[in-house]
Amino acid sequence: MTSGLARAVPVSMRGYRASWLGPDLIAGATLAAVAIPEVMGYTSIAGTPIVTGLYTILVPTALFALLGSSRLLVVGGDSATAAILGAGVAGVGIVGLQPGSSEWLALCSLTAVVAGLLLVVARLFRLGFLGDFLSASVLIGFLTGVGVQVAGGQVPEILGTDKDEGGWFAQQWHWMTHLADVHPATLAYGLATIVLIVGFERFLPRVPGAIVAVVGLLVVATITDASSHGVDVVGSIAGGLPPLGLPSGLEWSDVGKVFAMALGCAVIILAQSAATSRSYAMKRGDRADIDRDLVGLAAANLGAGLTGAFVVNGSPTKTAIVDRQRGRSQVANLVVVAITLVVLLFFTDLLAELPKSVLGGIVLVIGIGLVDVTGLRRLISRRRGEFWIALVTALTVVGIGVGAGIGVAVFLSIADVIRRQYGTRGFVVGLRDDGSHVYQDAEPGAQSRPGLIIYRYDSELFFANASRFVDDVESVVTHAPDPVRWLVLDASGIGDVDYSAGLALVGLIEFVEARGIHFAIARADPSLVETLTRYELWQRLPADSIYDHFSGAVTAFEASD
Repeated sequence: MTSGLARAVPVSMRGYRASWLGPDLIAGATLAAVAIPEVMGYTSIAGTPIVTGLYTILVPTALFALLGSSRLLVVGGDSATAAILGAGVAGVGIVGLQPGSSEWLALCSLTAVVAGLLLVVARLFRLGFLGDFLSASVLIGFLTGVGVQVAGGQVPEILGTDKDEGGWFAQQWHWMTHLADVHPATLAYGLATIVLIVGFERFLPRVPGAIVAVVGLLVVATITDASSHGVDVVGSIAGGLPPLGLPSGLEWSDVGKVFAMALGCAVIILAQSAATSRSYAMKRGDRADIDRDLVGLAAANLGAGLTGAFVVNGSPTKTAIVDRQRGRSQVANLVVVAITLVVLLFFTDLLAELPKSVLGGIVLVIGIGLVDVTGLRRLISRRRGEFWIALVTALTVVGIGVGAGIGVAVFLSIADVIRRQYGTRGFVVGLRDDGSHVYQDAEPGAQSRPGLIIYRYDSELFFANASRFVDDVESVVTHAPDPVRWLVLDASGIGDVDYSAGLALVGLIEFVEARGIHFAIARADPSLVETLTRYELWQRLPADSIYDHFSGAVTAFEASD
């Protein structure tokens, strides 16, 4: 009975201690003060009604808390996935489709459901590792591009000018050439929001500037009747519990329209949530269970789509808030859910006079925060090649769109993996008189000892690098200072050999044997031996060609003199 009750406790809250409750309550209240105005602002990016931002907290956050494994990861509305939705729905090609309409929201909710189902598939096939295919440099570039796009998109809202319907650059050009149309009062609310958030973050970081801005400027707007002076306000917000089920009017063909968006969101969710969950688990000495987190993330997105919300994601910034407040478990996030429920049930009417430029100011600060200047600076000083990858990704997001940015991000990540594997350098193991060894670049003229070459290669051999591997070995053999009698392949760094590389390896053996050179292999691990056996390559090697360590091969070489 006791073990059954223990299994019923959510994974993220097992081992809970009474001493954690106080910090969790404080962390939850602090997070709610930041998250509620932020998710309301995200609706301006996604193009959905403001109340849907609150819906992204209510059911999705609770579902992840109960079904995920991470103790700290905060799941809810997110700027990156909101940007994918905003750009994606606008591009589905439906005539007359307008942001904020019921049809627009229906497509956003359907995207969340499809993304959730894709995450279910990822969990069933244990594809959580796919999140690792977006490198840190690509993520820096992607989120930087999203930050620039999101921040720039809020400028017209803050200025009170019309927003151009074109791309990002067209939008920026439009407001720059219409500065005469700026609405002073609207601009004042937007600037005040930015000053309050930045000021509190700088001088009183424990006080959430976003909630101070929302409450304080809402009071000012209500007292001064800002809407009567031309300030655009959010207006009436539907309160109460969210609707259940998919919005009406959807057809099966709509799944095809949103599939690319949902796939893009799923990829970003995998990468961003996994990285955040893993980093905070390591920080606390816990073990991240990405596959279990996929269950929570899938449920959260299914819950979002079935309760009138849009795609949700793991948030690094919100998770950092819980961590800074010394939150210890998902109880902190359940506190956020409870506070959001109270707001939905009792306080939505009070938000009617909130100027939209206040939300624009909040989102602009969030967007600027996504621009990872520190990460870009480190890349350019430490890995310039990866800096260019990040920059290309960011420019693609800004110049073409978030959807294209995802495609470029995935392509560049995979291309970078292939480039690294293809560019792996070989080494010739040099032997000193005292028995120690040194690795020297496998260049013409290198040899281990007169007549002996021990060649080390630290990468898997596959179709893309096999020919280069063979060419490099042949070059070293051909240009050795002394006639080569033995070639020993140190295989300790070769984890696998695909079929194309297996054929290339056979060709290499034939090349050295044709020159009267004895070929040997050392330090091959069992999985590599199994692979080479399947290729019928291992069987063709005589017993005096296989060694557990290259020192045995060296002894045999010396004895062959």
